[in-house]
Amino acid sequence: MPDQLKICFLDSFTLSPGDLDLSSLNELGKVQLCDRTNPTDIIARAKDAQVLITNKCTITSDIISRLPNLKLIQVAATGYNNIDLEAAKNYGITVCNVSGYSTESVGQHVFAMLLSYINQVHVYNKESKNGYWSDELDFSYWHNAIPALNEMTFGIIGYGKIGKGVARIASAFDMKVIVSHKYEATSDDENISFHNQDHVFEYSDVLSLHAPLNASTDKFINTSNIRKMRSNAIIINTGRGGLINENDLSKALFSRKIKAALLDVLSTEPPPKDNVLLKTPNCFITPHQAWANQNARKKLLNGIINNISNFLSDSPTNVVS
Repeated sequence: MPDQLKICFLDSFTLSPGDLDLSSLNELGKVQLCDRTNPTDIIARAKDAQVLITNKCTITSDIISRLPNLKLIQVAATGYNNIDLEAAKNYGITVCNVSGYSTESVGQHVFAMLLSYINQVHVYNKESKNGYWSDELDFSYWHNAIPALNEMTFGIIGYGKIGKGVARIASAFDMKVIVSHKYEATSDDENISFHNQDHVFEYSDVLSLHAPLNASTDKFINTSNIRKMRSNAIIINTGRGGLINENDLSKALFSRKIKAALLDVLSTEPPPKDNVLLKTPNCFITPHQAWANQNARKKLLNGIINNISNFLSDSPTNVVS
């Protein structure tokens, strides 16, 4: 490795749109920060880099083969399905990710969406300011009954770090938590129990998705599985948009097979304006921000720096290749 390590961050705007200081990366070597990078510009920008940092840029086999100096691909995220791991392995390139940085941030967003939907705070705020409350005969009013979280069953599919964090919050609301996980899992929390996936689909009032996107989970929220769910069920997805068949979900919401969907991710991001879910009733969407509170992004930056430092010390961490 040369004395002056060359690092190229292809999409640094994802980590800091201006509110974080990324100068600590300079302690590792000569850093090229690119706010965003088009696929056609990746090779030109990274041609001399030994370390490539990317959040969402897709690093294909062709790109890897044309970067002869590359030694490390550092994913500025937990998910790494945008990296051709087989090609990286064939070219002797290490791939690392950062995990656990967004657990609290995602859990916060899951319940921000759920509470916003259930309590309709934004609706009643607008109505109060527009004089609706002033015109009422009674001191209090609401449109529909407000559900009690502690009487609801909260289902979770995927019990990694984020799934566990969300389960803890649900339990703190005294919700009954039922979990489906690929591997055997246990909990000392009496509110949390483990079941097969069909059980979780059938008995959840709220279903939160925290499984990784892979061949077995791709579009597994589809007509077949939605049919197993309660008509009052609410789906929350802060994981990957590809977990959901968006056409099937839209049809289910239009026909009221389920009650609502609260989504922070879609299959294509940013979504095309004709994405079917953008005009689907009872589908509430935020723009992939669950992971991104400032504290989480600080943890992510520290994780990136630690991984690169450990790689340079011949003791790589968080290796996924």
